[in-house]
Amino acid sequence: MIQRKLGEWLAYLEQLHPLVIDMSLERSQQVVARLGLGGQSTPRVITVTGTNGKGSTCAFVASLLQAQGLKVGVYTSPHLLRYNERVHLDGIEATDEQLCEAFAALDVGRREISLTYFEMGTLAAFWLFKRAQLDVVILEVGFGGRLDTVNLMDADLALVTSIGIDHSDYLGNTRESVSYEKAGIFRYGKPVLCGDPDPPQPLLDKVHELDCQFFLRGREFDFNISGKHWQWRGRNVRGQAVELHNLPLLNLPMENAALALQAYSLLDLAWNAGQIAATLQAVRVVGRLDRRVLEWQGRYLSLLLDVGHNQHAAEYLAQRLSLTSLAGRRLAVFGLLADKDLNGVVAPLLDHVQTWAVAPLNTLRCRPATELEIVLQTLGASVESYTSVTAALEAQCMAATAEDEILLFGSFYCVAEALEWLAKRFTQKTDSING
Repeated sequence: MIQRKLGEWLAYLEQLHPLVIDMSLERSQQVVARLGLGGQSTPRVITVTGTNGKGSTCAFVASLLQAQGLKVGVYTSPHLLRYNERVHLDGIEATDEQLCEAFAALDVGRREISLTYFEMGTLAAFWLFKRAQLDVVILEVGFGGRLDTVNLMDADLALVTSIGIDHSDYLGNTRESVSYEKAGIFRYGKPVLCGDPDPPQPLLDKVHELDCQFFLRGREFDFNISGKHWQWRGRNVRGQAVELHNLPLLNLPMENAALALQAYSLLDLAWNAGQIAATLQAVRVVGRLDRRVLEWQGRYLSLLLDVGHNQHAAEYLAQRLSLTSLAGRRLAVFGLLADKDLNGVVAPLLDHVQTWAVAPLNTLRCRPATELEIVLQTLGASVESYTSVTAALEAQCMAATAEDEILLFGSFYCVAEALEWLAKRFTQKTDSING
């Protein structure tokens, strides 16, 4: 067996298959069968799909379950700085050694079958989960659902966070086509939880076809915000009403916490309001409404990182910014992939940002900075382009005062470059946005 370090394995995986994305399950299904990775390898499988909010929903559900002493495996994507971020075993990132062992086993088991980088990574997570003797596995869909590799594992609970337009080349350019793909993770007779209060008809049709118990936000469960607190109501596994009152506002979207609470209530676990509130309050997700304070040339600056990269995410970010009191200006650092809706992403934030610094991302899929600059100028924004996210961020740091806020958003690539810059150059204090 070839011995490789993790970085070498990842480079090897990138050239295994001629396509970066290959929307089919047949090849992965054959490998799953050969290695005995399919079926229901744990007592509970929770699969999470949606246009936005998947990562924070997975984090909320995992934290609630771990607070009850359950051993939980979590698979998410993409990662920001280390591939290990994608796989957590009982609350701990998979080690390089564990991942290398899984990749080696898969490489032998797949034989003549070529798999994409994502497919190999997903099956590696399955391989590790099967050996970890977990109580629950939480799987985040990469995109879509029906033809995503995580769909090879049957979901006991299927969660849909939101339904918007993204990855239109693969999922179609209507909410109806997107919802059809996301509904592909549903299983006959198993509960479906939907955080989008207005799901398109194809999703409802699939619920009916598979005779799934359906929990819809705004009907079976919901939340509301009053002042500095929020309330939640839902249904437990016996159909009884359950409620939580006077919860402190969270650092992440409350609608995703509401969806996670409904999932938790169906698992028939201990219901301690104080513990639940404290658990939710402690959840953080790097790069999502992620506030940092850094020291720059003798002054402290406020930096807000967010991986939002589509219109739905930008609208939510704008909503959160509108709740934040800011004494100075907001200075944006922005980069975007070529397949994203540029106008849809920037339009919701135009009223919240005074100056823009745009830059290319460290990937061949990036949209040129000159194109970002032209579109923003056309929309009346004050904008300058730079050669890299780092250069754009440093320029905004030079321009910012202690009363200003630097908002860095538009892509996982954008946030990842900023995090690397922070880690190398500064000692920073972390906090999370609130309000």
